[in-house]
Amino acid sequence: MFKFTAIYNGQQYSFIGIFSIFAKVASIAEIRFFMTHKTYKFGKENASLSPYSYSLIHDFVESYLPSGFLKISDKDPIMQKLNRLMDDNDQMLIVMDLTDLKIIYCSRQSMKMLGIEPEINTPLEMLNRVHPDDLDRFGMGRAKLLNLDKDLLISHKGSALLSTDIRMKRSDGQYSNHLFQCYMFYSPLPHEAVYYIQVNTNIDWYKMKKDSFHYYVGNDISLFRFPDEDLLEMGHHFTTREFETIKLIASGKDSSEIAEKLFLSLHTVNTHRSNILKKAGKSHISHVIFDFMQQGLL
Repeated sequence: MFKFTAIYNGQQYSFIGIFSIFAKVASIAEIRFFMTHKTYKFGKENASLSPYSYSLIHDFVESYLPSGFLKISDKDPIMQKLNRLMDDNDQMLIVMDLTDLKIIYCSRQSMKMLGIEPEINTPLEMLNRVHPDDLDRFGMGRAKLLNLDKDLLISHKGSALLSTDIRMKRSDGQYSNHLFQCYMFYSPLPHEAVYYIQVNTNIDWYKMKKDSFHYYVGNDISLFRFPDEDLLEMGHHFTTREFETIKLIASGKDSSEIAEKLFLSLHTVNTHRSNILKKAGKSHISHVIFDFMQQGLL
């Protein structure tokens, strides 16, 4: 986490957060941020094109949050550097007002990566590019985002991160695996909202293990960084059949009913249940179901 000190009208206020804004401040120009961290230094004077720190994305948020991310100019030096970063690393950036489910800004790379003109990109356009086999998980992730949005609005503070990999259709009709990194935060300025910063990265270079996918939901903002193998290996490693079994157990079906529905033997279903517990490191299936519900996977 980062410690911020905001000086407003000669008074000093300290708070913890990454994109937090003091509610009474009328103008971002009246704030001086002093950020300390052992690894990264963020701020315009320390901006670099290193993809691993996402420092330019932090600069982007600081610059455009006061206007609600309106009137973003590609001529802005921050945007020029950010676009080079996105071009070099096969990435794209989306900004949304999550409360209104409206895309405020989409970077030019959406045309290259998805065949979507930035000006016409919408949540529906994104949904139409999702691989059919990933639609359920995409939908569950979207539902979790909306729940997080509600929690942040109720508490009037905070932030959260959700990331997962989803296969997306390119303009040539083929699919590439995208890492969706969805950072959201509450802000009272310029109006009360939960803003959503989404970075999509083409991770075709990384070969996912069979029957596994990356998934994280939580408050560890240090994970909002350029993906490496350690980051991408965070997630679940259940087979498709094991995942189906978990969902059916959560719906209230017992092993006999699951066996009948999936056309499996009772022995096979019980084997799946045993493997699920071993992989999850849990002693009871109810603990697995609870974790999945908390993560938005059920």
